[in-house]
Amino acid sequence: MAVLDPSTVDAALSQGMKWTREGAELVKVHTGHVFSDALAYVNAVGALAEKVDHHPDIDIRWNRVTLRLTSHSEGGLTQADLELARRIDDLPNESS
Repeated sequence: MAVLDPSTVDAALSQGMKWTREGAELVKVHTGHVFSDALAYVNAVGALAEKVDHHPDIDIRWNRVTLRLTSHSEGGLTQADLELARRIDDLPNESS
């Protein structure tokens, strides 16, 4: 899968996605009310990632989850990253 041009990624992000681009990564921070909210969110993201066989880097800090997407095998952002980001945005409990 080809690495996307940064302007292509920025155009996709400007269409209402809840992510930012930091270099060659898409980044999203989700904040729940308590630790168990963060865990439930991570489990939902994990199940989705397994389904599409594309996995974000995940950092959990009490009620805050930071997701980072990039296609390590391609050395940058690909269509797979944008597609997974959109699907994560569509998760039922997504409000951040």
